[in-house]
Amino acid sequence: MSGQAEQEDPLAKATRAAEDLYRLRDTYFPANPDEKLHKLQRESDLAIKLLDSIPLEQRRFPMQRATFEYLRGKILDVFSEYKKEAEDHLSKAVKLNPSLADAWLCLGNCIWKKGDLSAAKNCFTLALSKGPDKKILCQLSMLERKMAQGTENEAELVEESIQHAKEAVTLDVKDGNSWYNLGNACLTSFFVTGAWDHSKLLQSLKAYQNAEKDEGMKFNPDLYFNCATVNKYLENYERALTGFEAAGLKDPGLKATEEVHKIVNLLDKLDDLSRGHARSKRLASFAASLASVNLNPSYRRANVDNLSEGLNKGVSVVGKVLFFVKHENVAPLYYLLCDSNEKCFALSVYGVRYDAVKEGDQITLLEPFYRKLEFSWKGKLYQFKSIRVDFVEQMLVNGKALSPQQAVRTSIYAQHKP
Repeated sequence: MSGQAEQEDPLAKATRAAEDLYRLRDTYFPANPDEKLHKLQRESDLAIKLLDSIPLEQRRFPMQRATFEYLRGKILDVFSEYKKEAEDHLSKAVKLNPSLADAWLCLGNCIWKKGDLSAAKNCFTLALSKGPDKKILCQLSMLERKMAQGTENEAELVEESIQHAKEAVTLDVKDGNSWYNLGNACLTSFFVTGAWDHSKLLQSLKAYQNAEKDEGMKFNPDLYFNCATVNKYLENYERALTGFEAAGLKDPGLKATEEVHKIVNLLDKLDDLSRGHARSKRLASFAASLASVNLNPSYRRANVDNLSEGLNKGVSVVGKVLFFVKHENVAPLYYLLCDSNEKCFALSVYGVRYDAVKEGDQITLLEPFYRKLEFSWKGKLYQFKSIRVDFVEQMLVNGKALSPQQAVRTSIYAQHKP
């Protein structure tokens, strides 16, 4: 057995060293980022030394030389910044052996760091021409999302990204990284289309949940962070808080603690306002004015206490805006309303301009999506009712439908890694 180990192909040893190096990059997240950099440099130097120990006669033939150049370029490219030396070695590798798909993949990643996105895409496309590969499809999907940013056909390019991510999943339905990439693609689509299409969030959440089934993904802090981001916009606040906290523990470099503070600050405001105005004297006059509002007869009139959890089809609720609730995210907009029974509830609105709804406005909510939130976080109990509006067509302001000018589909970006 030991004799076999001694006779192991030196290139195979170097290949394993390169794989270990990338595993370190993807799973090691110390509190001090410099510590990771120093460790990567040390392991990279050792891997290069191992590579250089291969006798010249064992890297003489073109195929051997191609693998040698590929491994050297891959090891040098483990760092986040672009290195010309890495590109030079990877370029030599693909010239010596154009069929080496992994070398094309690494060359594309290296060139991407340089900022030449179209050349990087060309490398990934050439790599795919050697045969279908989930890793290459995932990288191409990521690159397309990067290329989409700020372009006129942003949503179209992100849709291409989703299709390539789905292809990767089809090749291996148990691969967590492919599912994670698909989740990122759907989450990006939610943002670039204006942060209102919750079907994209649900698709993203399902993909992340599938990714979590892969044991290898438990070391990926970005999976926890991005999944928490989805839960935040789905208003699954407890899951979002738990997810951000877990992400921060796995990688202190993420802004997960900031996200926790933002959500807690918002929840504190919503909870405090709901409690503080539950017996407010002015609620009686507001409620009286709502009782006389005429509604479309095709909708059944209801108050908040009559609603069912989830979507309430064929139902309408009339409320008065008590407060606009300021918070630290771009979307959604939050308000505190009361209904004709003097019951307060939070309203979150997606896809409208910030000035479309003002304090004192009378709001008619058609087919409202209702949640009763009740959970504890760090010893504080949060307890309030909430309605979410996804489409401008679900809301009348002072009896009138919102104009197209009051709808907004502006692109926003989360802090998730694309």
